[in-house]
Amino acid sequence: MRVILVDDEALALEHMEHLLVKISGVEIVGKFQNPFRALEASLRERPDVIFLDIDMLEINGIEIAEQIQSSYPEILVVFVTAYDEYAVKAFEINAMDYVIKPVQRTRLAETVRRLKKRVPSQAISSDGSGIICCFQTLQFKRSMWDSEFVDVYWRTSKARELFSFLIQHRGRPVRKDILLDMLWPEVDDKKGYAQLYAAIYQIRRTLSAIQMNITISSLDHSYVLELNEVKLDVDEWQNGMAALTSGSDENVVKHQNLMTLYRGDYLAEEGYLWAESERERLRILWLHYINMMTDHFVSNGKYTEAILLYRRVQVLHPYVDSSYFMLMKLYDLLGDHHSVEQQYKHLRNMLKEEYDMKPKPTIEKWYEKWKSEMNRHKNGDGNNECRSL
Repeated sequence: MRVILVDDEALALEHMEHLLVKISGVEIVGKFQNPFRALEASLRERPDVIFLDIDMLEINGIEIAEQIQSSYPEILVVFVTAYDEYAVKAFEINAMDYVIKPVQRTRLAETVRRLKKRVPSQAISSDGSGIICCFQTLQFKRSMWDSEFVDVYWRTSKARELFSFLIQHRGRPVRKDILLDMLWPEVDDKKGYAQLYAAIYQIRRTLSAIQMNITISSLDHSYVLELNEVKLDVDEWQNGMAALTSGSDENVVKHQNLMTLYRGDYLAEEGYLWAESERERLRILWLHYINMMTDHFVSNGKYTEAILLYRRVQVLHPYVDSSYFMLMKLYDLLGDHHSVEQQYKHLRNMLKEEYDMKPKPTIEKWYEKWKSEMNRHKNGDGNNECRSL
């Protein structure tokens, strides 16, 4: 049973971990004091159970649970709270159980016993196809929503890069001389072709070992890679998002599910220069969908959901100033003045440390105007205004 622990109190988090590691059949796959990081991890890792503190400073645990269960209702929630009065609300959102602080070993063991009856078998399910993951890094899974990755052994880094390049050009012929110039520019043609053939052989052996039915055919002076029934996360994400043409209520959950496929920029950890244009294209598309969903949330007064989206943008792209500015404006809409100040300070520090720069004039102007309005409100001179993004 895979679990995630969330509590903004470090001692409470350590105590819960100490109790759970002594119970057989429990694997802790994450523990967090930051509830927003916990939400991201829960949507990414899809644990069986999340033990969630209710009374946290940044956001109420019940809001986090609602976010998780709107996307993945199969994730079981157990609330950990110092207040018995929260129990009724907990069961309103289909929480599996709740335990009162300080957590007792016998009470927690009983909760785990109940959970094990609800958690499905851990056997890896396969839809007979498998999926290649290219967001963030190259990996394989047995099915789309499987949380486990397949162990893959690449004999050489060249074989891994060659496979990645063929995946990017899937279904299209790629000339062998182009592959030679890209991967073995320093060797003569005879030796280069020998290394190319050896790399293709290694790729086929690797795919066979993990039972992925992907074919690489040689025709004329080219290779063609066919995915056959194997899926690609990039295609699934792109096609799925394009089919949801609006950010309506009926589509928002589907949007959120699909957005979890975007674990990071395309092949970002591989650092292949030839992937940069595709990486940038998909990043722009991702930000477009983020903005579309944010507009929907803001227009419906769901500022917390919009903030969670841009917190994810900030995690993936911590050196881009736009996410800080957007979060400043979203926190302002929420009335969280402290977080506006915090985001501005984080932005100034990031720009100073990374680029030795100051925030853009548009951001400085907005902040100075906001600061002036806050001071007038404190002095009783300001009027409440309707704010917008």
